[in-house]
Amino acid sequence: MRIPFSQIDAFADAPFAGNPAAVMPLSTWLEDATLQAIAAENNLSETAFLVPDASGEADFELRWFTPASEVRLCGHATLASGHFVLSSGEPRDAVRFRTRQAGILTVARVGAGYELALPAWKPESKSLPDVVAALGVGDVVETLWREGGYGVVVLSSEAAVRAVQPDFRALAATGEHQAIVTARGDTADVVSRVFVPAFGIDEDPVTGSAHAVIVPYWAEALGRDTFTAYQVSGRGGRLTCRLDGDRSVLGGQCITVIEGTFLLP
Repeated sequence: MRIPFSQIDAFADAPFAGNPAAVMPLSTWLEDATLQAIAAENNLSETAFLVPDASGEADFELRWFTPASEVRLCGHATLASGHFVLSSGEPRDAVRFRTRQAGILTVARVGAGYELALPAWKPESKSLPDVVAALGVGDVVETLWREGGYGVVVLSSEAAVRAVQPDFRALAATGEHQAIVTARGDTADVVSRVFVPAFGIDEDPVTGSAHAVIVPYWAEALGRDTFTAYQVSGRGGRLTCRLDGDRSVLGGQCITVIEGTFLLP
């Protein structure tokens, strides 16, 4: 079987920045074990698989796999999937994806980039002592939790976010969740980093799903619904953020860096 393959840098305005995702269109779903094996072979933070949606609710079904497991929501690979569809085939301004755990997600053209509408998952205050200890941080402003596996640790400054050096083994032992550190920023209104060692990814370069959680938090904290964000990983990624009712709307650009064929025996 020959499967088209594209590797796309999402939330990037130039190659080798943002977060790389593999996008692979299929005619029908393969066995879950095969999808997982493909994602492990790709060895990117996420591989997105698309199948034409027969339900009439959306244009495509969409699933995401890390090298270790399927995930509930992945923003950057959804943006990359939107770029893949909107850059090929018939002209269109938007594409709708039906997902298994995050509902219908839409990617639309906006200027030179795209906007991705994710659910707005507001976190609630909760003590996270094991996560804080594993992150090795001491200047904590607040800790929060969102059902589904999203822990948020708010720090005092961008410098504090950049300085975080987690104990990844200890952090993985706290469970299958994202550990999100965030603060008001100097290089953008808000900065963040995201660690997910339990899913086989120590640090994710740019994480759309984390922003689905922190956008409603920061909209309230900043007192405005629109702001800029920068994920200060090694690759880095810039996003525009907007809280629109029950949606966290993220803006960014994508760059296709590899196109080819995956050969499946």
